[in-house]
Order: sequence, then structure tokens, then C-alpha cells
Amino acid sequence: MNTNDATAKRIMELAERAYSENRFFFTDFLDMSQLSVFYAMEKEVGYAGTCVSGGKDGCDRCMVRFGSPELCGYEEEFPIDILYITPLQKKFSEELTHRDFLGSVIGLGIERTKLGDILVRENAAYIFVADSISDYIIENLNQVKHTNVQVERCTELPEELAPKFSEESIVVSSNRLDAVIARAFNLSRENAAGLISEGKVFVSGREILSVSKALKDGDVLSVRGKGKLIFCGEEGVSRKNKLYIKIKRYV
Repeated sequence: MNTNDATAKRIMELAERAYSENRFFFTDFLDMSQLSVFYAMEKEVGYAGTCVSGGKDGCDRCMVRFGSPELCGYEEEFPIDILYITPLQKKFSEELTHRDFLGSVIGLGIERTKLGDILVRENAAYIFVADSISDYIIENLNQVKHTNVQVERCTELPEELAPKFSEESIVVSSNRLDAVIARAFNLSRENAAGLISEGKVFVSGREILSVSKALKDGDVLSVRGKGKLIFCGEEGVSRKNKLYIKIKRYV
């Protein structure tokens, strides 16, 4: 059974249990490919009530909740904690990256599926984790690379960690997916089409394999290894019949 089949089977199982037992069930953190499987099944399992969250808006790794207050008769929040990891002595800290924090936490024997997004700022990290492993990480993570660290829960993210964007106006031949990717990421149309066919392109969480998909206002375009942006619509047509489009690029 491949990964997508296993994900689909698990989604169906949790939806059926939530509906039959009238209680909430949650997946582990799903990556973008796994989330795309869920979105393809969303209508099929909608009878159970579904909701998606990674702990904040715009997360790439998210849990799916099955169940609803109407179905279950109560409300239940996502079992996600935010942990704040900081050097004990910032003055002597090494330069720490996303890879360093992720590797140190996984080095404790924790599966990647229990970990959501990791936001790194100035050698410190905010990491979204399944609440079942929070205490274990707090008690056992004391070093990232060669830097001694401390870990604590935090109830909310500071404002400076909210997504930041650069607004751009670009010219494309059309709002087709391959054309927008090529122009936005400075690629040839052929290379853009290759990324799409390789399953590396997601529009609002859904894996897209059609190069000719037309984008619409508000679509979130993610290209693995390249970046992420929001398509904000068409702004006009040039004299050469090219389209001016507006995008907001995550920075």
C-alpha cells in the first residue's frame, strides 16, 4: 500500500469512527501531499464534519479533525501545543537552522508525524507539536547542535511571526498555472510544467497536475523548493495582450 492509499484509508476510518461514535478524532500532522489526499476526499467524508489546522493560519503541516459540535454535542480544540526553544546563553549560541531544530527533536525518538511547522527566528524556534509529546520534549530536549537550550510552552505567537508578504505586479501570457509559476519563479514554461507533473505544485492545499489550471483570486500557490505566494487576480491587459497580475509573495 503506497502512502496516498494509506492516508486515504486512515481518513475514511477516522471519519467513520467520528460519525458512529459521536466524538472527535484527529489525524497526526499531515504534509502537503497527504493533505491533498484529504482535500480530494473532503466531500466524501463531509458527513462526519471536518476541519483543518496546523496551529495557526498558513501552516504547511496540519492535522485534520473529524467531528463537529453538532454531531458530537460538545467542542474540542486541536491537540496542538506551541513550544518555544531558546539557547540558554544567546551570546554563545551557534547559528541554528530549521534543520538543526528538527533533527534534534527527531533525535529524541519522536516521529515526524507528531511535529508540525517550525518557525525559526534569531536562533530560537517555535514548533507546533502534538500535545501528547509536549512534556517529553520539554523534559528531554536540552541541546540543539552543540548549543544548550531550554524549552517552554507558549500560548500564542508574537506578532512578528505573522506571515509577511511582498506585493508584486507581474506580466504573464495567461493565468494558467504553468505560466504563473514560470514568471513568478523565473523558470521556463517547460521547467514549470515539469514541477507540476512531478507533484510539487499545490493550489490552496491541493496537489495540481494540470498545467492549464486557471488561477483565481485568493488561491495560495505553493511550489516545493521554490516558495509560496497568493494569487490576487488580474489587473489589466498590456498592449501586447499580456496580462498584468498581482501576487503576494511569502517572505
